[in-house]
Amino acid sequence: MEQVTIYGRSSCGFCVRAKSLCESRNMPYTWVDMIEHDMTKADIADKIGRPVYTVPQILVGDRYIGGFDQFAAYVREQEASQAR
Repeated sequence: MEQVTIYGRSSCGFCVRAKSLCESRNMPYTWVDMIEHDMTKADIADKIGRPVYTVPQILVGDRYIGGFDQFAAYVREQEASQAR
């Protein structure tokens, strides 16, 4: 799988779950802590090209996936297609 980029905050439960999902599946990921990098949701919106209302915001390669729920569904789809 391509590199996963997770924009989020350490205090966000869904952000932590997204990181854990990557780790449990041995998926390469980059964690971008918004607080550590002094980023706002507007900064992330500029990077991904769409409004941001919640975190995490997740990309796989250059492809925008969405938040945790969309990412979990994406991972399940990828696993299902590899199992065939």
